[in-house]
Amino acid sequence: MTDWPATCRAAVEDVRGVLAELPTRVEREPVVGAGQGGDDTVAIDAAAEAAIVRRLEATGAAFTLISEELGQKAVGGGGAAHVVVDPIDGSLNAVADGPTMDDVHFGYVYDFGSGEEWTAERRSGAFLNGEPLGGVKPKERVEILSFEATLTSSVAEKAAQMVGFAYRLRIMGSLALSLCHLAAGRVDAVCSLKGARAVDIAAAQLLVRECGLAIDLPEAPPFGAAPLDTEGRSRVVAAGTPELCRELFDRLS
Repeated sequence: MTDWPATCRAAVEDVRGVLAELPTRVEREPVVGAGQGGDDTVAIDAAAEAAIVRRLEATGAAFTLISEELGQKAVGGGGAAHVVVDPIDGSLNAVADGPTMDDVHFGYVYDFGSGEEWTAERRSGAFLNGEPLGGVKPKERVEILSFEATLTSSVAEKAAQMVGFAYRLRIMGSLALSLCHLAAGRVDAVCSLKGARAVDIAAAQLLVRECGLAIDLPEAPPFGAAPLDTEGRSRVVAAGTPELCRELFDRLS
């Protein structure tokens, strides 16, 4: 049986080596192809993904790999188990015993900036650096809302619609980390301004749900049936309650 936490930590060290080899934007940002998720593949994404895939193949486990750049690949003969990888935002995001969001049983997100390790196990809780999360909840009235988008124009268009709903906006640049911060009560709500993909949220959504918080893909319900693939089907909204999620999406729409 694969020790997934140990595998993830080993993958973190592999990616850390890649970051050292490609230390600046000059080395990291050249476009080297197009990912299956639809975005350009830059050098850092390709190198990090290759390192993680080598680590996964070395486990000898059989599973279906879902990755931002490669798309879907059978490893060790494939099978019902799915491993979801986003090379930079999550190192080795999620492990599932089937093809949908509800099937995710282990989630792992590593923040290379802060050195924080976020993990979750289905029906066993969510953790930050091994300590249980859930003691600090998001506020019932949204003070800090985390936007996730890539375009200034998208932020400018939607920010005005949040007046009266959220007092402050934050943009972290990683949907996975924003959701982890929601699970820790550091922000009070999260939304994406474009369609979210399973590779973006598969691990972090488990932290959110294990903390008893609400998350939804309102343009492609139900959330638990969302397939583990690289297609962006719906914007994601997450907050302390389903009611706040509905209000957030109404304002986005």
